[in-house]
Amino acid sequence: MSDERKPDWDPRSAEVLRDQRAAYDAMRERCPVAWSDYLQWSLFRHEDVVRVLHDHETFSSAASRHLSVPNGMDPPEHTVYRRLVEPYFAAARVDAFEPSCRQLAADLVGRVLARGEVEFMAEFARPFAVAVQCAFLGWPPALHEPLARWTRKNHEATLARDQAAMADIAREFEGFIDQMLEARRQAGAKPGDDVTAALMDETVGGRPLGDEAIASILRNWTVGEIGTIAAAIGILVEYLSRHEDLRDRLRGRPELLPAAIDEILRIHGPLVANRRTATRAVEIGGRSIAAGERLSLIWISANRDGRVFDDPDAFRLDRDPAANLLYGAGIHVCPGAPLARMELRVAMEELLGHAVGIEPVPGNPATRATYPASGYSTLPLLIR
Repeated sequence: MSDERKPDWDPRSAEVLRDQRAAYDAMRERCPVAWSDYLQWSLFRHEDVVRVLHDHETFSSAASRHLSVPNGMDPPEHTVYRRLVEPYFAAARVDAFEPSCRQLAADLVGRVLARGEVEFMAEFARPFAVAVQCAFLGWPPALHEPLARWTRKNHEATLARDQAAMADIAREFEGFIDQMLEARRQAGAKPGDDVTAALMDETVGGRPLGDEAIASILRNWTVGEIGTIAAAIGILVEYLSRHEDLRDRLRGRPELLPAAIDEILRIHGPLVANRRTATRAVEIGGRSIAAGERLSLIWISANRDGRVFDDPDAFRLDRDPAANLLYGAGIHVCPGAPLARMELRVAMEELLGHAVGIEPVPGNPATRATYPASGYSTLPLLIR
């Protein structure tokens, strides 16, 4: 029985939380398919993660207690809902949103330049992530701080595996959505008004999408967007603060930014893991996994696997982009990738275009974020 297994590691140990990347790198070489009481199975090798991503019949995405549209669905249900959400991230919609995104980034750049020394996560990365998400969805600025608090509480409850707290947090988010849906109904909102109003007009199988499904879609977009965008921006700027030559190169050749962003985020991933559940008994890496057991795909480790990425800590723009699992792979590849890439590019363009210097603060180092977050919890910088 699974509860009789001896754990191979403790994902919440002080050693792991102190430096997740180093811990996951070590696990990939020592025990690439590892059991823990907290996560059950964790996969660290690129090859094993890719295998799971492309075998949705054996490895189900229905791994959440809550409705998760479409992330937590399998075909054929996933196919229907995926077809519904993909147009929201089409090139035309993302291009139309870019000027608003750029204005938000420019305003925040102006504020940090005025300060000089800043705690970058609190004064740029997190505010930008919340603001662009609200703007994209058509939500009011009054929600910025409640959503930031909600994101923090969600991370804390996930780390603690506190099911009661996680249920309360899910209900709290549903309360945000209920208020916005009701406000739009009262105002007679039309699908063209904003993304949220457009979702209210969607149908599946000839029936209205329904408030529960709308709340699930918006929760998935918000959890994924706010946490990972904030983490990604922190990772990018911290890396550039230590590599002046790369900063100068990207200023001179901004067309390299998209590939550079993906490569930096391969080196230090902003998203730790995603879950799957085995639908049948299966063997991976010599370990026997029973039907019904959970798996965590450790993105950070897979993208640093030296079997796929030669000298994985080195920044290189000549790597095969198809091997980079930053946005996943297979039928569940992130539908919001075009939006996320645009937001990260615009934020970096504004920072590099207006800040002459981006440097660490002497004697005041950054502090790493802990699971389930990645990147940095604090990032003191000198920006001028």
